Amino acid sequence: MDMSQTKTVVVDTVPESAVSTRNISKNYGEVEALRDLSLEFPRGQLISLLGPSGCGKTTLLKIIAGLLEPTSGEVEVNGKTVTGPGPDRAFVFQDFALLPWASVIRNVSFGLEMRGVAKSEREDIAARYIKEVGLGGFENAYPHELSGGMRQRVGLARALSVDAEVLLMDEPFSAVDEQTRRKFQEDLLGLVQNENKTFIFVTHSIEEAVYVSDQIAILLPRPSRVHEIIRPSGFREKGADNIRRDPEYLDIVDQIWASLRTYVE
Repeated sequence: MDMSQTKTVVVDTVPESAVSTRNISKNYGEVEALRDLSLEFPRGQLISLLGPSGCGKTTLLKIIAGLLEPTSGEVEVNGKTVTGPGPDRAFVFQDFALLPWASVIRNVSFGLEMRGVAKSEREDIAARYIKEVGLGGFENAYPHELSGGMRQRVGLARALSVDAEVLLMDEPFSAVDEQTRRKFQEDLLGLVQNENKTFIFVTHSIEEAVYVSDQIAILLPRPSRVHEIIRPSGFREKGADNIRRDPEYLDIVDQIWASLRTYVE
């Protein structure tokens, strides 16, 4: 596939978009990280940002979160321009970002506590999401008593508990072992189906992106722009256990690798 002639691609706006990035550029001094990048993120879907290291995936995610300001362009969430962090978005960090002195239930309910939600209500909500991510019975444990995979589940439960419409996930499974990562991926498919939220997911793994995504935005190296949108389809209804064996899944993985291999150092 010839990638020398590329253009910005806008994802179809059916279903309705929860997040829109319009002509986003970001410069760090003389370094042009993003250039005129436009994307639509359909409501209720999981969209992965995939590309070589340094291609601006995390930069774009932080701009959507309101943690970074673009040099030019704008982000809209539910039709409103993003000017900073907001309750409509929640971030799941790669390094867990837990409060080491707080119990699991305190960590999960922390965002609600910051919003002034009464203790009994926030702990009820936190307990529900602790159970949903598979940590029932660990409500009173502390981060140092948990495995890496369990700590990442706490971070995910915390993001879910604030009931944000958009979950921003920056390589959330990269710090866990392969077996735990696969279980997380299976669980994530269930969350996307059950939670009716929009997930924007950064990953370096082609296989992971194809496995979990409704759409994959392939980004080129600096200055980052969208090369292609991939929409895995036919195998997605065959169940989590069958996806990785499906010929279409394998073909899409190979197709993406053929597109990106030139840019891998």
